[in-house]
Amino acid sequence: MTNWLIAYQGEPGAYSEIAALRFGEPLPCESFDDVFSAVTEQKADYAVIPIENSLGGSIHQNYDLLLRRPVVILAETFVKVEHCLLGLPGASVETATKAMSHPQALVQCHNFFATHPQIRAEAAYDTAGSAKMVAESRDKSALAIASKRAGELYGLDILKENLADEEWNITRFFCIAHENNPDISHLKVRPDVARQKTSIVFALPNEQGSLFRALATFALRGIDLTKIESRPSRKKAFEYLFYADFIGHREDQNVHNALENLREFATMVKVLGSYGVVNP
Repeated sequence: MTNWLIAYQGEPGAYSEIAALRFGEPLPCESFDDVFSAVTEQKADYAVIPIENSLGGSIHQNYDLLLRRPVVILAETFVKVEHCLLGLPGASVETATKAMSHPQALVQCHNFFATHPQIRAEAAYDTAGSAKMVAESRDKSALAIASKRAGELYGLDILKENLADEEWNITRFFCIAHENNPDISHLKVRPDVARQKTSIVFALPNEQGSLFRALATFALRGIDLTKIESRPSRKKAFEYLFYADFIGHREDQNVHNALENLREFATMVKVLGSYGVVNP
């Protein structure tokens, strides 16, 4: 493993740390703002940020930070979220009175709480953080919902595995760097050029058919748009930014032409990065 420092949000044992371990030495941060600051202030070489969950959808705060901070996306990776019910040695589901975790994890385990009404769901700042809190509390009636790794790190027993309502719970992460440090030579990016992606954000004039024109710049060139999402603009009420992902690298001639075409009428276009996949 290299000694590259990889900032992430959360405690050791968080799913974000699992992603960070694929790139280097994890550096825990308290908030997503702190993660981005670690990169832009050169306290870390890179960072991993969750951007999308297959059940919970997009992490909008990170989309906003990608636009506002001087960073670039270098790679993406996918982590399977496997929630476990954790407790102190001697704890049990029958005697538990509460289970703590990140609010999104609690929602993803709705069926467990529906079938165990005596256990109260309690929101915590982080999945792994909830495991740490249970370990420090020494309270056998308090449980945590977090990763198996978090249980191992904090000395907790696994009372139940596969706690989530759905099996296909996957989080997509971006590996980001300062925009002046776009080197990916040491990253284990899968050499599948045909599946390179590009992420952009753009704004359009409030005119009839402007979004149709924007999408046509890609459709007419056969570029596969894999995601598009609107976010409120911070500059004016009820105006929007559009975040899009598509197959292709920004240096491909076809993609370059599409972006130049888009810039002819869009009020703003920013390329967030072109990148490949890093596997476990």
